[in-house]
Amino acid sequence: MIRVGIVGASGFTGGELIRLVNQHPEFKLTFLGGNSSAGKRPAQLHPGLRLDLGLTIEPVTAEAIAERCDVVFLATPAPVSAELAALLADRVECVIDLSGAFRIRTPELHERWYPKARRGTGLADRFVYGVPELVGDQLVGAPLISVPGCYATAITLGLAPLTLGLGLDLKTVVIDGKSGSSGGGVQLRVPDLHPLRNGAIAPYAPTGHRHAAEVGDFLERSKPGSVGSLTMSAYGVSHVRGLLASAYVFTDDEVDGRELQRAYLRFYKEHRFVRVRRNTETLIPVPDPQAVLGSNYCDVTVLHDEEGGRIVVLAALDNLVKGAAGQAVQAANKRFTLPEETGLTMQPVMPA
Repeated sequence: MIRVGIVGASGFTGGELIRLVNQHPEFKLTFLGGNSSAGKRPAQLHPGLRLDLGLTIEPVTAEAIAERCDVVFLATPAPVSAELAALLADRVECVIDLSGAFRIRTPELHERWYPKARRGTGLADRFVYGVPELVGDQLVGAPLISVPGCYATAITLGLAPLTLGLGLDLKTVVIDGKSGSSGGGVQLRVPDLHPLRNGAIAPYAPTGHRHAAEVGDFLERSKPGSVGSLTMSAYGVSHVRGLLASAYVFTDDEVDGRELQRAYLRFYKEHRFVRVRRNTETLIPVPDPQAVLGSNYCDVTVLHDEEGGRIVVLAALDNLVKGAAGQAVQAANKRFTLPEETGLTMQPVMPA
């Protein structure tokens, strides 16, 4: 049995981790950490978890985590994760960070997008960027894993067959992202109040997003293929869970629409959590976030807009599962050489 700790247990992602770890046949939850919520039971913070886990949330100390955990998930803000990872890196068998503290390898880019997350010298280079479908072999036995952001997961999985599979040089990529309110976490902010968020399409990052920088940084290090310019606009919409990332891709390479679909099917043939779909195959057009809610799936569609001279890639996922906690558990499965789907076989809930 693999002993598991979760730090940041009071947040939305922390709650999802508790839910997934508790149903995992090979994991045993042994530590819940969160300084501001110390002394509380998980069910007090997460009403859906009316379970007696035999644990209360405790103050976070490196000593307690090292003594009681084989793997620890850090569902904490980036500055906190940067500090904790430095303390735990050589004391716990595996540290899996769900923040942005170690996602961007390039120091200058990291400083721009995460200026408060101060990283120890050389520590970032030790982290594996944890997209299991793309770096699965690197995760086996990895002591340090950085889980991609929710948007970054959708965008990277959407673009990888073009760059890593077909080796295309993408001249320009424009991302349009729309996500639900749970992506903002549990911190109270005026724009997220129900009277303002309900029914809204709020352009909260219209000229740039740190997840776009994260994708560019990863793809730049993952040849073949290249990405010249990758820009993003992000919008908050009124649903709670789920996101849709629409990528509009321009390339000077020759493109065949039928080959694109075949290339995506080949690329993800052995990866059960990425479902390559035709846009019109169901009662509703897909990908649609509501068709993946509660699951670890990412639905991907590729289309060739011949008249517009572009490739359109659509990717939808549940930002709290495949975009966070589910992917973290999937990465842990790979790390400990368990079947990738262990504890993650739940199907989407629809309507939700």
